[in-house]
Amino acid sequence: METLSYETVINAPLQKVWDVLWGPETYGQWTQFFSPDSSGSKMKTDWKVGGKTYFLNANDEGMVSTIDSMDEPNQIVFKHLGMVSNGVEDTQSKEIMEWSGAFEKYFLTDLDGKTKLHTEVQVDKEWEEHMNTGFIKGLEIVKNLAENS
Repeated sequence: METLSYETVINAPLQKVWDVLWGPETYGQWTQFFSPDSSGSKMKTDWKVGGKTYFLNANDEGMVSTIDSMDEPNQIVFKHLGMVSNGVEDTQSKEIMEWSGAFEKYFLTDLDGKTKLHTEVQVDKEWEEHMNTGFIKGLEIVKNLAENS
């Protein structure tokens, strides 16, 4: 498992960037590059540390995770636990156990009214190109939405 990092400076305040990242109307816009069928993605969460968070495609399939730590609008850390497919959560299979516990982190830092957005994700080497595409293109959308809306 390796940790990939991405960073951008956005000409918008922390809360605005946070709202673009996690707002139901904007989340699917910046995460579109992660979904192989581009049919849209969504996040369902109870916003509780230790609770359940789902990162899903249009067919309600995807990852099941938990919020490991959160300090809105400064940081949020997700811990990925498994996959959900056909309404069934898998957190125990051999394939899942190989990467279960991987983190996805978002840090927002105030730079005199601008926001530095730093993200980190732990992935197997085989997913590196997919994550690079998703985060590089996705964070550009976050930047555009936060600066222009």
